[in-house]
Amino acid sequence: QNTLIVCFSVGYSAVALNHVIDFKEKKQEIIKPVSPSELFPSLPIVQGTSKRIKVLTRLTLVVSDPSHCNLLRSTSANIRLYDIIAVFPKTEKLFHIACTTLDVDLVCINVTEKLPFYFRRPPVNMAIDRGIYFELLYTPAIKDSTMRRYTISNAISLMQICKGKNIVISSAAERPLELRGPYDVANLGLLFGLSESEAKAAVSTNCRATMLHGETRKTACGVVYTVKKPRKVEEEETTVPACKKAKTQA
Repeated sequence: QNTLIVCFSVGYSAVALNHVIDFKEKKQEIIKPVSPSELFPSLPIVQGTSKRIKVLTRLTLVVSDPSHCNLLRSTSANIRLYDIIAVFPKTEKLFHIACTTLDVDLVCINVTEKLPFYFRRPPVNMAIDRGIYFELLYTPAIKDSTMRRYTISNAISLMQICKGKNIVISSAAERPLELRGPYDVANLGLLFGLSESEAKAAVSTNCRATMLHGETRKTACGVVYTVKKPRKVEEEETTVPACKKAKTQA
């Protein structure tokens, strides 16, 4: 409850409650997500608006073996109840599978230790084309100097391949003191190799796109974007009245 209140006080309008399942530790089953209304009877109102904060449910699967991915491929009723599905691959093969075949919304990048593999351009580009986003955590970077070095190193190696596209920076905070405001997180994105606009998108528009990707994953097979066609110079000249043309030519 206190962590949620701090999230709204620093400027966030949506928060995801993360449920982590690590198959390596012990055999675990995917249970139904706890409804936010059960945990928080009255949600606080976002500052500057009349809307209440939005609380989402998220499932993160830590996979260390290809057999663990079969659970995501199966049509599990409990998996569909979560708003966001994330996968944390431990090997290069699993990272390739997550980027190319798995129906997920986020691919988590390890920031607490040196990566055992190098990022390759083909799977990363395919994940970007499929609308999958890569998640970087900033909480380990503010806890320990060693993990801070690994966080920056792994993030920069990812930026060299993805060019700052489809990046989401989140906290994974368990205590209120581990939270930082959106502007502070955007400044941390500059250390990760992001530009100013990319760092802002990593805490705003990219997060919203991840939420929409999760909605379409549950309800549809694709998304249609409508974009206004840019007008050519010749078309603009034809729409100008003749009297104005004569004045400009004179």
